[in-house]
Amino acid sequence: MGIADSALEVRASGWRAVAALHGLIDTTIERALQSEHGLSMVEYTVLDALNRQDGWHMRMQQLARATALSSSATTRLVTRLEERSLLTRILCADDRRGIYTELTAAGHAALDRARPTHDRALAEALEAARELPELVPVLSALEGVMPSVSEPVG
Repeated sequence: MGIADSALEVRASGWRAVAALHGLIDTTIERALQSEHGLSMVEYTVLDALNRQDGWHMRMQQLARATALSSSATTRLVTRLEERSLLTRILCADDRRGIYTELTAAGHAALDRARPTHDRALAEALEAARELPELVPVLSALEGVMPSVSEPVG
C-alpha cells in the first residue's frame, strides 16, 4: 500500500467514525422522541428549524435543505405535520407559486415539550460514544469546534 492509499484509508476510516457517531446520535434521539412525544427525529428537526426563523416561517425549499430531504419527501412530511396541527402552510404574497410553512401554537408547544428530551438524548448519545474507542477521536475533534460536546450528562 502506497502513501496515497494510506491517506485514502485514513480519510475513509475517519468518515466511517463520523457516520457511526451520527448513527448513534440519530438512533438515540429518535427512540426518545418517538417514545415520549410521538415525534420522529426529522419531525423534530422541522419544528426546530421553523422555530429558529424570524417570523417562524420558511419556504418549502429551505425546509427541504434543513432536513436533507427531497422536495417530495418534505411535502409529505409537511402534510403529516399539518394534519397534526403542528404547522400550517401560507401562500407567498409576492410569488403565488411560493409556499411558506409556519409553526402553529400547538407546534411551538410540542417543540417546547420535546426539546428537553432531545437535549437529554443527545447528551446520553455523546456519553455512550465516549465509551467506544473508535469514536473518541471524532468527539475530540468536535470538542475543539463545539466545547459543549465535552459537557457531562447532567
